[in-house]
Amino acid sequence: FQYLKRFDQRCDLDVFWYEAHSVEGSPAECLQLLLLHCGIADPSWAELRNFTWFLNIQLRDCEASVFCNPDFVQDTLKGF
Repeated sequence: FQYLKRFDQRCDLDVFWYEAHSVEGSPAECLQLLLLHCGIADPSWAELRNFTWFLNIQLRDCEASVFCNPDFVQDTLKGF
């Protein structure tokens, strides 16, 4: 949710890092963003769960990768 929210606000995601157990927004706002970005017109709860699970895994791996660390790559992969 935090990444999607910042993406919609056109924030620089290269410098954002998720903080565990931090809470932002309301459950309604979260659901609205998930529905907007999941890519399915009328998703089931299982499809939303799969979307959030996959997105979470990808973002966690991205944060852990040295190649996605702006301090390491500097401006060579800006916006990648």
